[in-house]
Amino acid sequence: MAKASEVKSGNVLRFNGELVTVEEFIHRTPGNLRAFYQAKMRNVKTGKLVEYRFRTDEEVEIARVETNDYQYLYDDGDFFVVMDNNTFEQYNIPKHLFGDSAKFLKEGMNVIVAFESDEPIMASTPANIELEITYTEPAVKGDTSTNALKNATVETGVEIKVPLFINQGDRVKVDTRTGSYIERVK
Repeated sequence: MAKASEVKSGNVLRFNGELVTVEEFIHRTPGNLRAFYQAKMRNVKTGKLVEYRFRTDEEVEIARVETNDYQYLYDDGDFFVVMDNNTFEQYNIPKHLFGDSAKFLKEGMNVIVAFESDEPIMASTPANIELEITYTEPAVKGDTSTNALKNATVETGVEIKVPLFINQGDRVKVDTRTGSYIERVK
């Protein structure tokens, strides 16, 4: 157990029996009242935002979370199988932990997974990845206007919007959080 004064933004706490990540932790000293810590915390499983005021001497339980790089191997039903690059151990990670960025996963890609006592609690893909365009309509000469976009399918099967000058076989950088085109890779 630790005191509330030892908590920092980014910590994972066990709060009311649930795991929460601390997004914002501010020390407040209002006028003639006692000081307290104002915390904004997000529930790891449900994603719900919780606000709470901690007394300065209140005891909190900081969860021991281990975050590591893993290599994505393959899709297995409701799970993604990842491998530890050092020990070569394989783990089944629930798909919902990756969120919408899961559709951009391809074999051999490095992902980040956080474990709390052998249970995966958070997972994320790199912020942006390079993918090959497998299908797109050819651009017609003169069919241009400012920031015109067309549909294109990338190697993972996801359809994204790209500028007209992108052709089939080109490699593009894609933002995995929003699914938007960033740039063409040379």
